[in-house]
Amino acid sequence: MRRKIDNYLKQWRLMQGHKPLVIGGARQVGKTYSVREYGRQYGSFIEINFITNPEFKRIFDTGFSTHEIIKQISLLLPMAKFLNGDTLIFFDEMQECPDCATSLKFFHEDGRYDVICSGSLMGLNYKEITSNSVGYKTDVFMHSLDFEEFLWALGYAENISENIYSHIVDCHPFSALELDRLERLFTDYIITGGMPEVVSHFIKEGNFSGVLEKQRQLIVDYEQDIVKYASGIDKARIRNVYRHVPIFLSKENKKFQVTKIERNARSREYAGCVDWLRDAGIVNICYCLHTLEPPLKGNYDPTKYKLYYHDSGMLVASLDEESSATLRHNRDFGVYKGALYENVVSESLSKQSLPLYYYKKENSQLEMDFFLRDGESVVPVEVKAKSGASPSLNSLVSGKAYPHIHYGIKLSAQNVGFANSIYTIPYYCSFLLSRWLKEHK
Repeated sequence: MRRKIDNYLKQWRLMQGHKPLVIGGARQVGKTYSVREYGRQYGSFIEINFITNPEFKRIFDTGFSTHEIIKQISLLLPMAKFLNGDTLIFFDEMQECPDCATSLKFFHEDGRYDVICSGSLMGLNYKEITSNSVGYKTDVFMHSLDFEEFLWALGYAENISENIYSHIVDCHPFSALELDRLERLFTDYIITGGMPEVVSHFIKEGNFSGVLEKQRQLIVDYEQDIVKYASGIDKARIRNVYRHVPIFLSKENKKFQVTKIERNARSREYAGCVDWLRDAGIVNICYCLHTLEPPLKGNYDPTKYKLYYHDSGMLVASLDEESSATLRHNRDFGVYKGALYENVVSESLSKQSLPLYYYKKENSQLEMDFFLRDGESVVPVEVKAKSGASPSLNSLVSGKAYPHIHYGIKLSAQNVGFANSIYTIPYYCSFLLSRWLKEHK
């Protein structure tokens, strides 16, 4: 299964003096598979998994010098070859062996071997490490498949995204055939999600049979990780927050409120729980802006936020049985339509490394789902679950009260168009928004 990180890994190796690479991300997003496939390009590929082979945790007992570590690995893997300049050492499930991160400084200074580390919940375990080689490693975060990768998995050519992108750039409507086909594929993507095992199963079966079971097993796996890695009373709180995400998304304003989870609960008591889930890579946080002016990063309220699942398939799997069955059999989103479209857009933006912000004006009907930035403007983005007027978006782009807003984007099931300073773009184009914002004139 082709992934975008494949090209990143190739470029990483070509960089002069490249540092050891640490790939973080949620469980089962495809980290191990991608590194293994990339490892075929080396003369020697050595994989060490600290969960399946816990004895390898002891390779750091005698020190962190590269010479000493290689000697200890050779004792456990006598057939391993260490070729200068052509060896990739892969430390998998790094979260089980925090000392591994300390060794990265020495591998970088030595320079003979390439090193990639991978693991789930990576950010949560650095606090256990004496020295995590700051300045001697490169961190990258891997997500589940985005819509473009999903299309590749289905067999579509790489240039399909260029064709889609040209319609946005030129404001040229899709043909009826294109619109219908891409909408149907995007609906399949929302229901299936982007977890590699689930996508692979969906493609193999040619339908949604067995998809729900695999998605729900992933949810169980995530909750087991919470029990395994979280500490103290936070375990129950973190799991409670995770389970309530779809409940709040189904409500009108979708704002996450801890007082609705536990009586007399305080936001500060749950702030760490929300951060834990974000660092684990399984939720995305969308913060409420104070005002609609740059910089957005320093202009939000950390106590007001919405939570979204990192993968739409996980949200679908968390719905009630009737809604889940209707989705798969009839492709009917029902009452969850707004929540599902918002979630998949939040997911798409996060996979483009775009921070998530929304706005809700006090004592007013004015609210907006997301805000982005281009070089000159604050850009409101409305996710329109139903066709019809967009009063909030119209107010933002036309009102003199918002001088930093020059235009807006409406994501909907409608075709590409532009009118009254609002770009109408189909949902399935959302994976291209970062590129469009950079190149938009």
